[in-house]
Amino acid sequence: MSGGARAAFAELPMISLARRITALNHGLFVLAKWLIYAIVLLMLWEVLSRYVLSSPTSWAPELATLIFGPFFLLGGPYLLHLGGHVAVDVVSVHAKGTLAVALKLAGFVLAAVFGAILLWFSLPLVLQSFSYGETSYSAWNPVVWPAKAFLPFSALLLMLQAFAEAITTICEPEKV
Repeated sequence: MSGGARAAFAELPMISLARRITALNHGLFVLAKWLIYAIVLLMLWEVLSRYVLSSPTSWAPELATLIFGPFFLLGGPYLLHLGGHVAVDVVSVHAKGTLAVALKLAGFVLAAVFGAILLWFSLPLVLQSFSYGETSYSAWNPVVWPAKAFLPFSALLLMLQAFAEAITTICEPEKV
């Protein structure tokens, strides 16, 4: 494909959509990676409160646990783009051309199906948690639906990223 044709091809709406999905997931990944510092500070505060001030908190460990879910869930979709998920590549490492593209696409379909199943089963649980005003039933007793909501949200993002990767693989097979 000539340079001009390649440039026109790269500006197709589907490629643009795929890039926007990846940019969204990258942005969320960048934001989510900072949550580890909040978790560390919360745990540091708990240790200081418990052992230096002799006054442990009831909320810091639980809040750290509630933050940890979004921390790792929001990284998953962008990790798909980076190729960082566990892969069994006994066949794909030797595949070339059409077979390599087909194997990549099959992997993205499986990721999208996984995301769809996760979304299907987690969304009703979040909605139920919200409608009941579910709390953790601890001494601190925070509502838990906001933390639970990251599961279907991340599942949707994973499905979108799998779609974006499939588009990129189909439209730019030379990058496989």
